[in-house]
Amino acid sequence: MKTGFDASKYIEEQSKYILERVNDKNSERLYLEFGGKLVHDKHAMRVLPGFDENAKIKLLQKMKEKAEIIICIFAGDITTSKTRQDFGITYDLEVLRLIDTFRKYDLAINSVVITRYEDQPAVNMFINKLNRRGIKTYRHLFTKGYPTDVDTIVSDEGYGANPYIEVTKPLVVVTGPGGGSGKLATCLSQLYHDYRRGMKVRYAKFETFPIWNLPLKHPVNVAYEAATADLKDVNMIDSFHLEAYGQKAVNYNRDLEVFPVVKRIIEKITGEEADYKSPTDMGVNRVGFSITDDDAVRRASEQELIRRYLIAQCDYKKGKIDEDSLLRSKLLMDDLNVKVEDRAVVKPARDYAEHKRSEDKRYENVVVMAIELPDGSIVTGRSSRRMVAAAAAVLNAIKKLCGLSDDIYLLSPMVLETIQRLKTDILQNEKSSLNLEEILSSLTISAATNPSAQIAVEKLLMLKGCKAHCTAILSDRDEQTLRDLGLDVTSDPEYLTNNLYFN
Repeated sequence: MKTGFDASKYIEEQSKYILERVNDKNSERLYLEFGGKLVHDKHAMRVLPGFDENAKIKLLQKMKEKAEIIICIFAGDITTSKTRQDFGITYDLEVLRLIDTFRKYDLAINSVVITRYEDQPAVNMFINKLNRRGIKTYRHLFTKGYPTDVDTIVSDEGYGANPYIEVTKPLVVVTGPGGGSGKLATCLSQLYHDYRRGMKVRYAKFETFPIWNLPLKHPVNVAYEAATADLKDVNMIDSFHLEAYGQKAVNYNRDLEVFPVVKRIIEKITGEEADYKSPTDMGVNRVGFSITDDDAVRRASEQELIRRYLIAQCDYKKGKIDEDSLLRSKLLMDDLNVKVEDRAVVKPARDYAEHKRSEDKRYENVVVMAIELPDGSIVTGRSSRRMVAAAAAVLNAIKKLCGLSDDIYLLSPMVLETIQRLKTDILQNEKSSLNLEEILSSLTISAATNPSAQIAVEKLLMLKGCKAHCTAILSDRDEQTLRDLGLDVTSDPEYLTNNLYFN
């Protein structure tokens, strides 16, 4: 993919801009709310080709002597097992993954805050798990009086009812696994307690999307709406910023709706007029200044719109989202006159599946996956009694990358038969077809005696970033393995069988 973003310039400019806020002589501490993904921001990497998915944590690493991190998670997201789509893991597991990642970058983790705490078994079990591993936890209840009764919010009954999170460093980063984690409420609660202790502190927000200095309907900003369709986020012109400065800036509805309340709360806490005249003023985001090729960014964002719609279709089929969220994704795609078929791997997968079905009735339930290789060529693979479509497509892709002809065997038939017998005769599985993980294990075993298989294993790294599409909903295991390989995969919203459990 053509690069359209300067990652090194971004890290340099962004860290400088944050430090300006941290070093403000009128403030002893900055609470910085991090919206979006602090690490492994794959959405940003897809819509801003050239963006380093770990850019934000790398810039924090440059400030690690001054920074500590608070992680927030909404209690309701624990009880509903809300999932992070990029990794296919629940939000509570994402918190654990974040802690491990922050430690790897030598960043100080202060604590985990359970926001809008409810006394439920799943929530208490999560708290116990953290406490017994040495992670401090805090429980914040729903803020009494929020959002209209500012006098109650800024009182011992409101923020005062929350325990104070003991912090020591001048930069406190407040993050979470996703939107609605309670980051803003945690920041404002800390402001209240610090001012009660006689400290002058400030609040700022680091939200990558929407990009405030790009047009409202720029594909990057529209792609953000698609990514948050389930939250009903809508991009809007920041009317407060326009009125204060005569300058157009883009923000989203939740920030605009809550700004007057946040402004009043800050003024009530500090006893002074707020520094900020708009939600945009609160932000420290400089990502828009590092775009180097607007056309490349537009094309990448249009692809993301298609990807989000295909994922929404499957999520609707699985019962994960409502119809409004699905329709919202479709409308956003239609607004930019983008079609599903504009994703290069969709039509070849569907066409090959249709061809096999029309050719022979035995292929009535055939599933096909297509993969777009780095040179733009497309390879396909179909399901068979030996293996699933994802496994066949990956094998065909690495064969082509090796320059091997299609009739060369990479896998030992004896190895495949042995694993299939293990699945059916010993493990009592319903199906003998090998999934992608099992095929990759067979490939590495075959590599010990087959030089072609050894070369093919090494080519798996070249699949990272490639697009793939399957004509049926993938199993959780195949989807996770494809993610681990780094493929950007989508599916048609069709189940292979009518089975509800053995699907």
